[in-house]
Amino acid sequence: MFGSQDLILIGIIVVVLFGATKLPQLGSGIGQAIRNFKKGISESEEIEAPKKSSKKEETQKKESD
Repeated sequence: MFGSQDLILIGIIVVVLFGATKLPQLGSGIGQAIRNFKKGISESEEIEAPKKSSKKEETQKKESD
């Protein structure tokens, strides 16, 4: 798909646009965003909606108290 010359050219363009000093910050920012995204997905799967108790269950609880 991409040849080695294409990848080198893209790398040079990225360095020119962002500067060599900003690349580590850009990389860590992207990595942190990916980690937060994965964490958010895994947490949303763990969260369950609370069960709604029926009126029958509520009256039984009140009677037992």
